[in-house]
Amino acid sequence: MPGRSAVMTVVFALAVVLFDGASTVALNTNARETRRSLIVRAKVWHPVDTAALDLATGPGGPGAFMPRETIECEYLDRLLSGATPKFTCRLPNGHELKVKYVDPNSRYGEVYGEVLGSRLLWALGFGADRMYSVRVVCHKCPEAIGGVARANGDRLLDPAAVERKLGRELSGEWYWSELDRIDEAKGGATRAERDALKLLAVFIQHGDSKPVQQRIVCLDDAPDKTQHCAEPLMMISDLGNTFGRALALNQPRGGVNLKEWSALPVWKSGDACVGNLAGSLTGTLRDPVISEAGRSLLAALLMKLSDDQLRDLFEGARVYLRPRVPDEGRSGFPTVGEWVSAFKERRRQVVEHRCAT
Repeated sequence: MPGRSAVMTVVFALAVVLFDGASTVALNTNARETRRSLIVRAKVWHPVDTAALDLATGPGGPGAFMPRETIECEYLDRLLSGATPKFTCRLPNGHELKVKYVDPNSRYGEVYGEVLGSRLLWALGFGADRMYSVRVVCHKCPEAIGGVARANGDRLLDPAAVERKLGRELSGEWYWSELDRIDEAKGGATRAERDALKLLAVFIQHGDSKPVQQRIVCLDDAPDKTQHCAEPLMMISDLGNTFGRALALNQPRGGVNLKEWSALPVWKSGDACVGNLAGSLTGTLRDPVISEAGRSLLAALLMKLSDDQLRDLFEGARVYLRPRVPDEGRSGFPTVGEWVSAFKERRRQVVEHRCAT
């Protein structure tokens, strides 16, 4: 019989539902207590066999897409929250996708950041939606979407990123301070796991940490979406504005900015174990204090990534299409090797640091 670690790895890999707008669980009338109970016993991490994962292809399973696969879908006129360029479209099989694309006028880097962030968290065992870097042929897309217009009226958007949601949603948001309400004695995540997640948020510069960017989900993917969840998971659901520098107003230039990310220290100055994350004005995670157990756990997880996997990570996200400094056209385009070097330097800072407790 496989051990718990192996079983949870399989569950974690397969418990995915399509973005169909029907996965939200309605909490009962005692919503506050129900939500509190979910948080108390929530997980944030499960062990995975990082060395065996293909970071170029990403998570498999139902609804997965191959790198740079061409997807054809029909535009749906729906209002989506947030300032980044995105829209919903319907696949020929009826399933719906959220598409993020490059708009030269907005300078947002979520097309790259979402793939980078979600792929890294998945590889390390933390919760993340499945994101794929693809080409989208959009039928009936309005002219305002941009892209390359075809003679038949279709529009080609390349690069684009499409999303598959993880699990069934139990609660739409959480504050980072609520991680401290998790109780290990009741089956929830350990302090080391919680602190490792906080430090990982610092590592990737997840500055846009307002509550709506995080979700509580259930991994059982039960047909009855209202049934009790055996194991809730607290996860980051929007990782687009990462791999740069957290800015007060979440400006587009802050995300997937090689110059800023490579120059920013992981730790605040001095010997204290305080992560260097300024956060945005609406964010709920700023300069977190990290335990030695949390630092040690993340260091061990990061060291499991090989050089080949790191190259696959950045190659798969197509970071070479994003200028080194997004709002400076003369900064040029970085190589995958430059991004790998920046990652390894930041990893070194995590590995070689020590915390008092």
